[in-house]
Formats: sequence, C-alpha cells, structure tokens
Amino acid sequence: MPSPFSALWRRRAAALALALLATALLFTLSRYAAVSSDFPPPSPTYGHRLPTLVDLTLVYDRDALCLDGTPPGYHFLPGFGQGSHSWILHLEGGSWCRNFKSCARRKKSNLGSSAHMDSRVEFVGILSDDESQNPDFYNWNKVRIRYCDGASFSGTVQDEVKNGTGFFFRGQRIWEAVMADLLSKGLSRAKQVYCACCNQASVHPLHSSSMSMNSTVPSSRHRHCFRPAIRLQHHAFLTGCSAGGLSTYIHCDDFRALLPKTPMVKCLADGGFFLDVEDISGRRYMRAFYNDVARLQDVRKKFPRCSSDMEPGQIGMSPLLFPDFTLQVEHVLSPEGSDPQNLWRNCRMDITKCTTKQLEILQGFRKALLDAINEFKNRRGWGMFIDSCFIHCQSMKAITWHSPSAARINNKTAAEAVGDWFFDRREVKEIDCEYPCNPTCYNVALDEPYKQD
Repeated sequence: MPSPFSALWRRRAAALALALLATALLFTLSRYAAVSSDFPPPSPTYGHRLPTLVDLTLVYDRDALCLDGTPPGYHFLPGFGQGSHSWILHLEGGSWCRNFKSCARRKKSNLGSSAHMDSRVEFVGILSDDESQNPDFYNWNKVRIRYCDGASFSGTVQDEVKNGTGFFFRGQRIWEAVMADLLSKGLSRAKQVYCACCNQASVHPLHSSSMSMNSTVPSSRHRHCFRPAIRLQHHAFLTGCSAGGLSTYIHCDDFRALLPKTPMVKCLADGGFFLDVEDISGRRYMRAFYNDVARLQDVRKKFPRCSSDMEPGQIGMSPLLFPDFTLQVEHVLSPEGSDPQNLWRNCRMDITKCTTKQLEILQGFRKALLDAINEFKNRRGWGMFIDSCFIHCQSMKAITWHSPSAARINNKTAAEAVGDWFFDRREVKEIDCEYPCNPTCYNVALDEPYKQD
C-alpha cells in the first residue's frame, strides 16, 4: 500500500523541495524559469549592527479573521536599489491547535489574536536588510506574515464556530486577504529591470514592448562600466518556518498562480517537513494530531483533488512533516504521552543527553527519512540543505543563517546554499553526515518539554 507521503506528492503539481534531520532547511521551486547567472557571489563578511524594527500592518477583511475574530496582519519592509522589484514573503510558524481547548489558549496569545501581537518586530536572518548578514536578499521587499489561525493558513470553515466561546477557522481566507493586500502594494508589478552599469547602480525599468537589441547597449554616461550590461529580473520568494514551512508547501502553487508575469518564483520550507512514522510506543501520534486539526478546521476543502478515502490528516498535512531534531524527537518519535516513564525526557530537551540506544533510534529515523526523499534527490532544480544540528528554524535566526557560528556543510552556510540554489549558481543537494559529526553545529538545549494537548 503506498504511503500517504507518496500519494500526496503524486497528486500535487507543485515543484517542491525537501528537508531532513535537525533544522533541515528545505527549498523548492514552483514552475521554475531560468534566469541569467550574472549575479554577484555571496559576501564572505558578517555584520554586527542592530536589526531593523518593522511595524505591524493589519488587514481588514470581514471574512479574514484570526481565531478570536481580530484582523490578521503582517510586517512589511520596502526594498531598495536593485532589489526594489523583488519580494520575499515569510510565513510565520508556531505549531497548531487540534481541539477547542488548545485553540482557546491560542486565542489569548499572538498565535490566535492580533490584539496580542507585537506592534514591531525585528527582521533578522533571511529577512535582514544588512548585506553582510543576508547577502542575496538584503535589499528585497520583505514581508513577515503573522500566523494566527492555528492550521498553517489552510482552515476553510466559513461560519463562526461556537463552543462555549466563538472561534474562527479561516486560515485560507487570511492567506487570500494578505496576498490581495500585498499585490496592491507592488507584489503584482513584475518588471524586468535593466542594469546598464551595475557598479554605478544605474537601474532602468524596461517594458517588453521596448526591448530591442539596442536595449543592452550602455548609454554614453555608462561607457566606463566595469561590468557588461545585464537584465535583472523581478523575483518572488515564498518562505516559511515550522508550521509556516508547512504553509509554504500548501500555498506554493497558489503563490505562483498569483504572479503569472513574474520571471522566477520559488519556495523554501525551513523545518516544515515531518515524517509519518510510528513513535516509541508504536502509535502514530502525529497522524492523529493532524487528523484532529484537519477535521476541526475542514482542511479537506483545500485539497479537492485528493482521494476521499484518505484520512483527514493525510490531506496535505501528515505527508508534509518536518524532520527537525528538536521537534522530531518531541512530536514524532517520543511525544510525552508515549513516554509515561519519562525515559526520553532528557533526550527530548538536549541531544547531548541522549543515550547510545536513543541515538541509534534517531539515526534509524534519519535513514527512513532519507529513503523517503530519495526519489527527489535527482530532480533538477530542486534543492536541499540538510544538516545534523539540534535546532529549529535556521533561516529566521541571525546566528544560524549567516554568521561565524552558523552550521556549514561543505563550507557553506544555509544562507550561501539557499542563494546558490535560488540564483542557479550551482546545484545544491547538501546532506550532512550523521550527528555528532559536524563540528560547526549550533545545538540548543530546551528549557522545558513540549506539552501535548
């Protein structure tokens, strides 16, 4: 019988990538289009200035509501220079709620209500506007989309649900409303940009009707250029972490469809891939978890082409589980309910405290996951950066994205690998050796274990 992972991937036309093991950083593309390779290599230096603070923008749409009925929101930092026509959107993560009890708790936090969201947030990692910290995307238009629906922007319940108090399960409508707002602010204007003399930052927009052979000839005021004239193109990049990484898988095709004139649209999922396997007690905790989420928020409507005999949690969710060591150990292999004697408690919180036997189980999980993604390793254009570090969401942390302390595979940070993949500087299929082989890993120790609902 085919696995739910295989069944869903055969049904979906999205060109997606995969991730694996410990902060596995995934990147993929949707209907990829080739562009010029005339892009500068990433900077080898690192910055130290404070991150930029970006204000919250609320989106008022009567149908797009957070769990508690407040409006959704995002933070927008405009691009500049040659990056002013390109966009990077990041879908925020933060787990899911599987029942009314857990959703009620979320309503009282930033993960369920914009009333509890910070009015300003730092833009770091892949959203940084410091070239030395984010060499390939620093000058792009950058958006951080806040997560407040509890189901990875995929809930489709039209009416308010009453259960002691009111709930709104409208993640899909939040996605649509935020995209509409961003399209009106420039995301839809896919321009080609002509750079006659890149070292002088002379950028001129071109329309297809005005392009000719003469278009690539620098004017007299640019005749002393150090580099030949090139055409820079408008790019769009959808990214996400954790539950936001899962959202990236779910909405990658939708994002591409919104931008039919944009030359290149790609998607990256950081820590958004879980494997559907039995845990240490022999049960499939994550499948049951996602079944509850999918039923509660009627996620099946988001995937009308999927087989009706599939479990709700298999419709777009359980096959897309991230293999992040910090959460794989807690959520997939040894959830608290499957470990009544707390034999895995220390290992769940700090990988250096795992026993030899526990590490053997983790390595067996790693092998199963590598086997599961094997068919995608040879697909042209797909990329992966799979390290063996105990940390979650590398793309949204300055220290793990591109810093002297960032993990490296073949001497490349995650930022460098993603940039190489996005701009086609090389094929990127980076898979780390088994833990604890990588001395560059930045591993974290958790303060407390994850509490099950």
